[in-house]
Amino acid sequence: MERRKAIVITGTSTGIGRACALHLDKLGFKVYAGVRNQIDGQNLRKEASENLTTINLDVTSAESIALAAGIIEKETSGELFGLINNAGIGRGGVLEVTPITEARALIEVNLIGLMAVTQAFIPMLRQAKGRIINIGSSSSFIAFPGASVYAASKFAVRAITDSLRRELKPFGMSVILVAPGVVESKIWDKGKAYIEKLRRSVPADIALLYIPLSKFADKLDSEMKKIPAEEVAKAVAHSLTSKKPKSVYLVGSGAKRAVKLSHFPSDLLDWIIMKPIRKMGK
Repeated sequence: MERRKAIVITGTSTGIGRACALHLDKLGFKVYAGVRNQIDGQNLRKEASENLTTINLDVTSAESIALAAGIIEKETSGELFGLINNAGIGRGGVLEVTPITEARALIEVNLIGLMAVTQAFIPMLRQAKGRIINIGSSSSFIAFPGASVYAASKFAVRAITDSLRRELKPFGMSVILVAPGVVESKIWDKGKAYIEKLRRSVPADIALLYIPLSKFADKLDSEMKKIPAEEVAKAVAHSLTSKKPKSVYLVGSGAKRAVKLSHFPSDLLDWIIMKPIRKMGK
């Protein structure tokens, strides 16, 4: 049955998107894998079956979205079973020194881009009583210091998922949040490079104030256990193939722990989060 089902995945060049594209291709779905350049598309096709189609899709470009939607509508006769909103960028930094231009760029990809792509494909998804899977994060449930803008985008993805699920339920559609912990992906290398660049631009007197947090972030990064992107792909596959998919899939112990912590009283949660950071200042 899956062989007749067409799905679209955004952000398939690396990480979760790439793993989802390859895994769902193996399961027999007709995968339209969104990429932003031809080289990434060529590399993906080398590992996929001939049924996988790469398509230029920049979630920040209305023209790119409309063109991709038009092509897919024509090839699927207007019926699309699944949309996996995966495209995203991860950038940290304390709010005081985060350039607003960078904050806008992150929100544009992680949130506005998701909304724009979803709007474009809802008519096709409604025809097939299809499913929308939004890739969230452990940061969809808990916001750590130094990750305010990223967490804001992922909290918003969770909120949109909840609202959209209720809006589209009358049409027999499902809207699902897949929230992983820290995943093996090049997004972390890019994020680390961004942080290093940001730190170099911060005035020395301001940087001094945040030394404990910087030390803690570096320690956390070095000790962080990342889960394979394939684990997320399996959760996405279940959300597409189950007769009764869950509303939320938590992937990895980090995401499950974040949800548990999110239910703690705010004062207690602040104490738990800040305790190891304070130790870095001693």
